Amino acid sequence: MIIAQITDTHILSKGTGDPAGAARAASLRRCIADINRRGVDAVVHTGDSVHHGLPEEYAHLHEILSGLRPPLFMTAGNRDRPSLLRDAFAGRHAVLGEGEFLHYAVDLFPIRLVVLDSTSPGERKGVFCSARLAWLDETLARKPHKPTILFIHHPPFDIVPHYEDGYRRPQDASDLAALVSRHLRVSRLICGHVHCVHSTDWAGTIATSMPSIAVDLRKGVDPAFGTTPLYALHEVSQNGDVAIRMCAVGE
Repeated sequence: MIIAQITDTHILSKGTGDPAGAARAASLRRCIADINRRGVDAVVHTGDSVHHGLPEEYAHLHEILSGLRPPLFMTAGNRDRPSLLRDAFAGRHAVLGEGEFLHYAVDLFPIRLVVLDSTSPGERKGVFCSARLAWLDETLARKPHKPTILFIHHPPFDIVPHYEDGYRRPQDASDLAALVSRHLRVSRLICGHVHCVHSTDWAGTIATSMPSIAVDLRKGVDPAFGTTPLYALHEVSQNGDVAIRMCAVGE
């Protein structure tokens, strides 16, 4: 199974006067075309899909992503507005959960996809509360023997020098790590938010982040890539092992 990860697209409204708007839309369109030609089984967007959380930005995002062939699953980022994100992708494969939080599990594939909402209105940093942790614990325990990939917008660890103290309460990240370490079939944690490539051991698994598709916002990327859009391919073996590679569009 192959899962493509796109992240931090920060799409602006179609009529914006900001020159970054057209460039970000073009980068996302190029990624979609590249993903479509690779025979990908699913696509996960790890948050900050739009820049200001405006209805017209979600309309533009939906228009661009309508060209994507594989099923799409969305993760909320701190710049997203949950109600508008839900409305924009209602009726697609982008299961967005119900109630207060945008988290959910997908059991359609050989590996389970679990999306956990780390956002709170008006808060840039990540948030985990007892209700979120209880949901995750129960969800992971429901299928303890099935390999699982966990998706969260905010990494629950530092990425120096780009990202430190990323949670409102320092204990949140520690509580999350302790919980995940008890569930041995979590094969990978995949994050967005930081706009850079990073990999680290975390809670008994491996955690990674990928650069922003919004080229003007990405960090720590080899200058040789220039303005080439980048996304990730997560290749899952039959036993649940995950191999990740960064893809430059057109390679």
